[in-house]
Amino acid sequence: MSFISRFDRALKNAPVIPFSDSSKFILFSDCHRGDNSSADDFANNRNIYYHALKHYYKNGFTYCELGDGDELWENINFTTIFESHQNVYGLMQLFFNENRLHLLWGNHDMIYKNKLQVEKNLFSFFDRKTGTDKPLFPGITVNEALILKHTETGQKLFLCHGHQADWMNYIAWRFNRFMVRVLWRPLQGVGILDPTSPAKNYHELIKVERRTKKWITQRDNQFTVTGHTHRPRFPEPGDIAYFNDGSCVHPRSITGLEIENGAISLIKWQIATNDEGVLKIVRILLEGPQKLSDYQTE
Repeated sequence: MSFISRFDRALKNAPVIPFSDSSKFILFSDCHRGDNSSADDFANNRNIYYHALKHYYKNGFTYCELGDGDELWENINFTTIFESHQNVYGLMQLFFNENRLHLLWGNHDMIYKNKLQVEKNLFSFFDRKTGTDKPLFPGITVNEALILKHTETGQKLFLCHGHQADWMNYIAWRFNRFMVRVLWRPLQGVGILDPTSPAKNYHELIKVERRTKKWITQRDNQFTVTGHTHRPRFPEPGDIAYFNDGSCVHPRSITGLEIENGAISLIKWQIATNDEGVLKIVRILLEGPQKLSDYQTE
């Protein structure tokens, strides 16, 4: 199956979520939540991420996580991940309880393609204090892709992880997972990067972006948002409508895409110092807001 067919299948099978100009969404991806060890890239930014996600919860946003939320290549056991970042999952649970949480699977959490794995890891958790199972995201469905469809204009925003353009990370993901577990995770501690990852291999990154743009242009400039490469993208109206929300494992910052008031913005959250030398977490607008309708294809 070609990358064109993989994208087409994801688009065809994607659940449709209606939205309007009054809707608010925050799109993050590539959190790679790990076990809080030296190999856990998320651990460095977890306070930034938690603060940002709490802001979006309080302000009525719906959270869409576009894959690679859980680092299930380096880590075999989800329980270790959950216990390392239980406060984060507790916050995500608040979104879920109000029907404001949508999860997609990427290559690093592709086991969620299997509904039994979703039930095993995400439906409930074992509470060590009470010695009982408690609900986490009971009944949740983790999808490959999602479509946000505007109720008035009919415009469709296609959301997926983006590894559909990456044969090694979509078809051969089990081999890559094996290599990460036995080879690249130990070497990561001494600064040797995984060459199979487009986030750490510029040649692979360019190849994934080129293929994604080719599919978009062949599908009448379908408005598309991905993650996977960790490189934020925010096109100008009239260009190929290929957006990327970046990642939550940038050095000392996280990036994402906000949709609010019928417009889209690329944002960054980071730790900054004020004039008094006090550290605080701040939101920085990188691009936009740009009206979604400016990208609509006739």
